Amino acid sequence: MSKIMCTSYLSGVLILAWMSTMAAAQNSGSHNYADALSKCLMFFEGQRSGKLPPSQRITWRKDSGLKDGSDVGMDLVGGYYDAGDNVKFNFPMAFTTTMLSWSVLEFGQLMGSELPHALEAIRWGSDYLLKSTSVPDSVVGVVGDPNGDHTCWERPEDMTTPRTTYVVNKEKPGSEVAAETAAALAASSMVFKDSDKFYSASLLNRSIQVFEFADKYRGSYNDSIGEGACPFYCDFSGYKDELLWGAAWLYKATKIPQYWDYVKNNIQFLGPTVVRNVNGILVASLTGDVTEFGWDSKHAGINILVSQVSFQEQCYDPNNANPFIPKADQLVCSILPQSPAQKSVTYSPGGLLFKPGGSNLQHSTSLSFLLMAYAGYMKASNKVIDCGNNFVVTPASLVNFTKGQVDYILGSNPLGMSYMVGYGKKFPQKIHHRGSVNPSMENHLQQMQCHEGDLYFKSNDPNPNILVGAIVGGPAEDDTFEDSRSNVQQSEPTTYINAPFVGVLANFLKG
Repeated sequence: MSKIMCTSYLSGVLILAWMSTMAAAQNSGSHNYADALSKCLMFFEGQRSGKLPPSQRITWRKDSGLKDGSDVGMDLVGGYYDAGDNVKFNFPMAFTTTMLSWSVLEFGQLMGSELPHALEAIRWGSDYLLKSTSVPDSVVGVVGDPNGDHTCWERPEDMTTPRTTYVVNKEKPGSEVAAETAAALAASSMVFKDSDKFYSASLLNRSIQVFEFADKYRGSYNDSIGEGACPFYCDFSGYKDELLWGAAWLYKATKIPQYWDYVKNNIQFLGPTVVRNVNGILVASLTGDVTEFGWDSKHAGINILVSQVSFQEQCYDPNNANPFIPKADQLVCSILPQSPAQKSVTYSPGGLLFKPGGSNLQHSTSLSFLLMAYAGYMKASNKVIDCGNNFVVTPASLVNFTKGQVDYILGSNPLGMSYMVGYGKKFPQKIHHRGSVNPSMENHLQQMQCHEGDLYFKSNDPNPNILVGAIVGGPAEDDTFEDSRSNVQQSEPTTYINAPFVGVLANFLKG
């Protein structure tokens, strides 16, 4: 079978085979996944910065950051606040946009009436990333002084702290934020390829330019804009993984061989070790190239993403596997509880996946997405994984495992607690989020100064504004949860927790 025939065949089989695999998992569904997906996407509207559109559904949020970028002569209005603060961190924002785009590319056909909202969420991010890369050989890394912002507990509509713009350029490079931005632009260009060809072309052309800048002028934004990046979003895994991630997405978007060659020729330089910040302590992970994935480390994501290319273009032969597929297999074997392989995760008594550090649900949602995507590639290629000791993993195994993680997050856990705000009867009431905690402008029109919100932060009352769809950091490893604004690791939501969950939830919608 020729490469062209193989690619065409697998593209069709992937959707059909995946839907048949999903049918079995859906029969045991105990949650309203359509409602969860709707709320998961609505959360992004609560994180918007800039001039809000008439279609805004979280109405207690109002316009904010309307002069962003003025300190450097740029229009940087728009984008997302990453979490419960009022800073626009481009590194995790770009990752969020990449994951939203990947969710639609893989599973958009299953989203039904929620697909337009997913496209809106992607476009809100990609519009801003275009603004952030409008000056050649430079990329905006952060908007807003993080230290000043974290000193004040005030609404985004009020912001009295400096809206400093931090930029990486040829003299002060930032390959990780630039390459992740290139990945986001390439991924989103594919999303709009059929519906808005001009916009898609603009995104792709900018992605190519930004990737060239990231690769040509190498360096970490930790060094270039340290006060803007650290300790909030320091890059601990280095920038080489982002360069490979960006190249992989550009190959997926363009099919230009030079990007595929870039990935194949440079994967060896990632090495087996990733350094992570675990509660302020730097810890080396010896299997980092296989098991780490998130806004900082793209290692596992590269292997899963590129494995699809390998399956489709090489008509996967297990006797001639490239290095990406075996590493993707290792990821699977390192996660599943019954696997005899060395584990990269632990589990709570209630069954939630854990990795060291805070905001744990980012790991559960991101790794669940990778497993769900890989299950689809495996199904289309009639592949199973042998983890040793006669433990064989099928695509259905991965679907069932992922469903357990999804259901835990939505409330099937020892506390009966949904960790998505607004979903179910019991969910976090005191999340760590400035806009949710302070009174809305509808109820308190006067501007609030830096410390006027402290009173509301310290209150024992539930947050007055419901940030629908926000997934918080989640429970402790013993399945307990402290519903407290002060417990940031457990109670703060982030865009990069929700983004991969969009794709995961779409898989469990009943047709």
